Amino acid sequence: MPVDHAASRPAETGKPLLDALHGYRQSVPPIWLMRQAGRYLPEYRELRATADGFLDLCFTPEKAIEVTLQPIRRYQMDGAILFSDILVIPYALGQKLWFTEGVGPQLEALETPRDAAQRLSVTGMHETLAPVYETLAGVKAKLPRETTLLGFAGAPWTVGSYMIEGGSSRDFFKAKQWMFQEPEAFQALIDLLVEATADYLCAQIDAGAEAVQVFDSWAGSLAPDDVVRWSLNPLRQIHDKVKARHPQTPVIVFPRGVGPVYQRYADQGIGDALGLDTGLPAAWARDHVQNRLTVQGNLDPLRVVAGGEGMRQATRELLDTLAGRPYVFNLGHGVVPQTPPEHVGELVELVRSHGQR
Repeated sequence: MPVDHAASRPAETGKPLLDALHGYRQSVPPIWLMRQAGRYLPEYRELRATADGFLDLCFTPEKAIEVTLQPIRRYQMDGAILFSDILVIPYALGQKLWFTEGVGPQLEALETPRDAAQRLSVTGMHETLAPVYETLAGVKAKLPRETTLLGFAGAPWTVGSYMIEGGSSRDFFKAKQWMFQEPEAFQALIDLLVEATADYLCAQIDAGAEAVQVFDSWAGSLAPDDVVRWSLNPLRQIHDKVKARHPQTPVIVFPRGVGPVYQRYADQGIGDALGLDTGLPAAWARDHVQNRLTVQGNLDPLRVVAGGEGMRQATRELLDTLAGRPYVFNLGHGVVPQTPPEHVGELVELVRSHGQR
């Protein structure tokens, strides 16, 4: 039976992932993996070597289409997620972005609220992001009929922290100083990102995305009260703006690391599905979240690196706990580069064989 969160859901489509996100339980849970296209695949590394940097790979539709399709060809995943990066939004708003091998993404950091106001603008955003939309349309034309196309974006807190820190951070010192010392200025940045992100996701849907995921990867760095203001509330606004324009398109929300605050996201109907991180017990999610909406997750990515009976047992436990209701099998975060491709293949077969035991 469908869960209660979708009062006017569309009829089933025959696409396992899309139907699960609409609240229909699947006898065999659909599977896709965060970062399923990437450095662990030899075909990705071969193509990456032909690109003039990571941004070139993201903004060259021919190459981004190929990368998006690679795990679909290899594993027949139920979902194909757009190959891009959460930081294309600040890049499109006017912030300098580059990727350094062995370091990751780096941005010309926002030093002050005035700096942000002077440097950032939504003018021209969609022109900059046009190759992303072209990629989505190209992938959609080549996908198998049963495969769901996923778009995505980063959440305002996570993206904003990168913009202020100039890259990844252990303690988010600069971002939190803005947050605590100049909350009105920080709110203005978050509001800008809410508007830009909602518009970006809607444009992805217009280009062919059948569902979208919002990654709040660093939500767990916030204290519980701050989570509500800077993660939950902005995600609610993005969800509502997307739904106002595309009411039948599922939205997956992934507030990584927020622990029991997950229940507040579910209770307030933020998203059609909640992505679970590795720290959340599956039985707790079943009892406190899955009674409201579809859940997605949450195998530890390092289980897939290790493989073997540990991976098999952990996978079976997740399926036994969560597959009785609408559920999408995924990891608790992204596939890591050290993952043997054959372990991913075995994982897919384990999930596909569930219900046949």
